[in-house]
Amino acid sequence: MSTPAVHVRGLRRVFGTRAVLDGIDLDIARGEFLALLGASGTGKTTLLRILGALDRADQGTVLVPPARTVVFQEPRLIPSKRVLGNVTVGLPRGETTRETGRQALAEVGLADHADAWPSTLSGGEAQRAALARALVREPQLLLLDEPFAALDALTRLRMQDLVGDLCRRHRPAVLLVTHDVDEAIRLADRVAVLRDGALVRDETVAVDRPRDPADPAFAALRRDLLADLGVHQATEVTD
Repeated sequence: MSTPAVHVRGLRRVFGTRAVLDGIDLDIARGEFLALLGASGTGKTTLLRILGALDRADQGTVLVPPARTVVFQEPRLIPSKRVLGNVTVGLPRGETTRETGRQALAEVGLADHADAWPSTLSGGEAQRAALARALVREPQLLLLDEPFAALDALTRLRMQDLVGDLCRRHRPAVLLVTHDVDEAIRLADRVAVLRDGALVRDETVAVDRPRDPADPAFAALRRDLLADLGVHQATEVTD
C-alpha cells in the first residue's frame, strides 16, 4: 500500500478545558478528495488549519506533504496587486512564473482578467483567482475551507464543477470543509462527519458520476449524513 499524503493518528487539540479534536485518526491518499462535514464549532476548520500548519496539535501524529495550499471562504486577494500578481505572489519573479500564472488563470476561466484589479472582480471571479493562486503551486495537499459558502447558488454549482475538474486534472490530495451535504456528496471520493471531537462517519461515496441528487444512492447517503448531523428527514411512504 502506498504512503498516504495525509496521515493523522491520535490528534488532540484543546481550547481551555474543551477538547475540540479528541483522538482523530485520518488518512487521505494521494489524489483522493475527502469532504469533512460537521456542525459549527465541531473542529472542522481547526483540523484543516492544523494540516495547513496554521495551528498546532496538542497531542498526536500529523504527517502532511510539504507542498500544501489553502483556499478560504474569502478570496483574500491583495487589493494593491493585479490578478496575475495575486496568483503568482511569493513565487520567483520572471517571465516563466508569469506564464505559469497566466496558464493557471486560463484553467479557471480568467485568462482575460490577468491585468484586472481585485476590486473589479465578482465574488465568483475572485474565488476562481484564489483557486488559481493555490493550484499554480502544484500542491500535493489542497485544503478548501468552505470556499463556496459566500457565493450565490448558481455560482456555487459552477465553482463545484470547476474544482472537481481541476482536482481530477492536478490530482492533489484534497480536504474540503463544508456544511453542505449535497456539495460533499457531489464532489468527494470519501465523506467524513466530525461530531463531539471525533469522526463518527468516514466512508467512500458509492454514487456513480456524474452525481445526480435524484439518484436513490445519492438520496440515501444524504439521509444518512443528515442523520449524523442531527437532521432527520421525513420518510416518504408509498402504497
